[in-house]
Amino acid sequence: MIRVENLTKTFDQFTAVNDITFQVDSGEIFAFLGPNGAGKTTTIKMLTTLLRPTAGRIQLDGFDPWVKQREARQRFGIVFQDPSLDNEQTAYENMELHGVLYHIPHRVRGERIEQLLRLFELWERRNDYVKTFSGGMKRRLEIARGFLHTPKILFLDEPTLGLDPQSRNQLWTHVKALNAKEKTTVFLTTHYMDEADRVAHRIAIMDHGAIVAIGTSAELRARTNTDSLEGAFLALTGTSLRDEAASSTDAIRRFAQMWQQKR
Repeated sequence: MIRVENLTKTFDQFTAVNDITFQVDSGEIFAFLGPNGAGKTTTIKMLTTLLRPTAGRIQLDGFDPWVKQREARQRFGIVFQDPSLDNEQTAYENMELHGVLYHIPHRVRGERIEQLLRLFELWERRNDYVKTFSGGMKRRLEIARGFLHTPKILFLDEPTLGLDPQSRNQLWTHVKALNAKEKTTVFLTTHYMDEADRVAHRIAIMDHGAIVAIGTSAELRARTNTDSLEGAFLALTGTSLRDEAASSTDAIRRFAQMWQQKR
């Protein structure tokens, strides 16, 4: 469902993603695990056509997203790190707008909205303004919205960042249920090792813009002769605290500022 070959992204002299290659099978839950600044978000931005790669190839369900952008975008949903809901609309209105943008027929749209809001335990709050929701409720609504147009791939970029353990557990329970029912391929980034261990079928450990290992949790533990995913992660990435020279997010911000100054 996702095929990536020699993908690279540089910003001026900084390499945020360095020659990575991997593939994700249809219906798989695949996790990118790594510290802040590892290049996870930059990778997901390239996969979702928000950043053009410096080099390398991407295929989403057989489509090159830079050649067949419209076709590729129709095949995925995405939940960003930063909130993207309209706080001045109700939960139902946020879902309805998404459905209209994706040209989902009215009757199908209504049925799908109800199904997803019930699944994510938000149906009783469908007519409440999003600004009254807790952080966990907002995240559940964003993910429900991402599933609305029945995408083949759902990208989740640090979806549980800042949520309490109960909200995190509830969210992943719903995502796993939909993955099992609809066979949606889920690509997630996280730095929570327990999430990757519990949710993902396979895990890619990323550090300094490169993939250092890919496998199931059991395979990564066996490779490093450790008894936990955390132990495997530390064995592959090092145990010392590091002051990163620049994170990929910082690099993107600097690149945007430089571009604005040159205009």
